[in-house]
Amino acid sequence: MNHVFHRDARSEPPVAVAGEGAYLIDRDGKRYFDASGGAAVSCLGHGHRAVIDAIKAQADKLAYAHTAFFSSEPAEALADLLIQKSGRAFERVYFVSGGSEGIEAALKLARQYFLETGETGRELFIGRRQSYHGNTLGALAVGGNAWRRKQFAPLLMNVEHIAPCYAYRDRKEGESEADYGLRVANELEETLARVGPKRVIAFVAEPVVGATLGAVPAVPGYFKRVREICDRYGILLILDEVMCGMGRTGTLFAYEQEHITPDMAVVAKGLGGGYQPIGATLVSKKIFDAVRGGSGFFQHGHTYLGHPLACAAALAVQHTIERENLLANVRTQGAALLAALQQRFAEHPNVGDVRGRGLFIGVELVADRAAKSSFDPALKLHARIKREAFARGLICYPMGGTIDGLHGDHVMLAPPYIIDGTHIAEIVDKLSSAIEAALAGLSA
Repeated sequence: MNHVFHRDARSEPPVAVAGEGAYLIDRDGKRYFDASGGAAVSCLGHGHRAVIDAIKAQADKLAYAHTAFFSSEPAEALADLLIQKSGRAFERVYFVSGGSEGIEAALKLARQYFLETGETGRELFIGRRQSYHGNTLGALAVGGNAWRRKQFAPLLMNVEHIAPCYAYRDRKEGESEADYGLRVANELEETLARVGPKRVIAFVAEPVVGATLGAVPAVPGYFKRVREICDRYGILLILDEVMCGMGRTGTLFAYEQEHITPDMAVVAKGLGGGYQPIGATLVSKKIFDAVRGGSGFFQHGHTYLGHPLACAAALAVQHTIERENLLANVRTQGAALLAALQQRFAEHPNVGDVRGRGLFIGVELVADRAAKSSFDPALKLHARIKREAFARGLICYPMGGTIDGLHGDHVMLAPPYIIDGTHIAEIVDKLSSAIEAALAGLSA
């Protein structure tokens, strides 16, 4: 009898027993190509010896020490590495156990920053529709994933939400990308004017929107304008790089490609590559100095902050990415995968858009390509694609509600940074077959 409370209480998933590179293996011996890295987590794939050895070595020395009493060597080394890799854009790193915790820490620290600096009237966050920042109540509130928010709405704090930068659907005919980016970015300034800029703490956004929209990058210039607006009104910019950061888009931090620096950046999934649960909130000097020069104490904390095993694993993951030159591979193989998908689906009547950055790619499905109309949500096309892909030994990340939380279907891909051309062919072939089978099943 199974006593695990699985995500779907009505089904029993296969049991994974091993991982080898880009593949997971269940106890029946079936192999699955992990083309989504779970949830864009497994950046090095599975079973990487350097990471496993680092975890074992750390366990032999020190498994746990509570951060109310101690720091640890791997936490200190990992923080130094992240600050150095950011070009010293940040001053300190606050380690947590995952992305949702990282966002919660950023929200609380942003509020405390303004308390420390005497602006006690700042109480409101602004996020974007069709975004996702985690499943804890604060993270869920700033996120704009309508499906995830719906049943918990009475418990969520009030947050303003503006439009995402979603050029495929929202750019007007004849509107340039630059003009579109400015138009949607200026909605932030319009919202500040409406609610009162002195009430606002921060704007929270994903540089490349993950599972909710399906790997949608902003158009060039959008985040530059956002940064200008935040600076003009004295609000903080918090960038959620939980899914798109740590090399996923081809640079260690996704914001690098926007030519800006946030006040805080939250990273997680690719930080530890799934080898241990870990996340981190990177904090600018002005925020850290305000706390250190004020109350001196961040009023927040969790039991497993800065866990030595987790930090040792993440440090090994980051050293491996650098040693094996994997960011270059992300850029090369990402461009190749995007091109292969665009070629395969170039004339497909039910594929409206193939987009992304690095090894972070989305395929949006449509009922009519010219009209960009969506399938009936009751058909649950995304779920059909997931089942068909899984049956073929392909793990991908389909989602519904792409357009507004109800309508629209997409598939997200986030394979390990170690893939090569043979892996790309396998992904494209199996995904194409799964999509065709799912579409055929709609009329069966």
